Amino acid sequence: MGTGGSTPLPPSVPWSFAAVGPDETNLEDCRVVVVPVPYDATTSYKGGSREGPNAIIEASRHLEDYDIELDRETYNVGIYTLPEIEPHVGGPEEMTERVRATVRPFARDGKLLAVLGGEHSISVGVVKALREFHSDLSVLYLDAHGDLRNEYMGSGFSHACAARRIWEMCPLVEVGVRSISQEEMSFIQGEGQEGLKVYFHDDSDTKVSWDVEEVLKSISEHVYVSIDLDVFDPGIMSAVGTPEPGGPGWEAVLTLLRAVSRERTIVGFDVVELCPGAGPSSCAFVAAKLAYKVMGYATEGLSRG
Repeated sequence: MGTGGSTPLPPSVPWSFAAVGPDETNLEDCRVVVVPVPYDATTSYKGGSREGPNAIIEASRHLEDYDIELDRETYNVGIYTLPEIEPHVGGPEEMTERVRATVRPFARDGKLLAVLGGEHSISVGVVKALREFHSDLSVLYLDAHGDLRNEYMGSGFSHACAARRIWEMCPLVEVGVRSISQEEMSFIQGEGQEGLKVYFHDDSDTKVSWDVEEVLKSISEHVYVSIDLDVFDPGIMSAVGTPEPGGPGWEAVLTLLRAVSRERTIVGFDVVELCPGAGPSSCAFVAAKLAYKVMGYATEGLSRG
């Protein structure tokens, strides 16, 4: 015989970024929209970045809500996590369009896009959507690699071509590059490459190889920040598909991101190329905390509603 009432649900932790539940945020009022994109079809070394979004969200559920530096609980601005975007098996160009179509409504509504990859090719679709609503958009691209090939392994939309496709749409500033092909170097050094600035990481010097003020001069008011996790020193981020020796540490990257958020308007960002199986679980936590920090920086001074 029934009890005549509904059965109460047991306590549970929401499967969402930072474990933000439906009673704490909704899509209409939230400031941040998290977009998981488990796609790695053009990976050229170690595969597995398709597992990155899931690993980042899992790790984020164990973050402390309170940010010591910002003296607030960032999740209070409202963080809404979308379902994973289904990969398009037709190819990376088709996947680019799927990403663009998915994020466009949120870009139109002024949400802060927080895209979790997946390989770096997914960034192209996000930039394409944001470019519709921000005519002065520029992209700050943190990566150990140039990603400036015109074509790689038969595709112009490979992860190795992502920066080139973005530069064709808007000004591009690369930071942390320490591995590049002759083709890409010739392209950078070629005449008439307006809207392209590359700050290489100097392997011979332990100091940061870029000046924050110079980077700020190179980007516009509205900026999209694209972070390939291989930009970091592998000592703190080994779980990536194409690791490179050297690179900046946690503090150096946060110093740059903090300055950008205070001097410019971050309209979206991505954290890509986490391959959970290629390193310790701490790497997923680093990626999750990085995403949460950027959310905090980009929404500083804002509240929900």
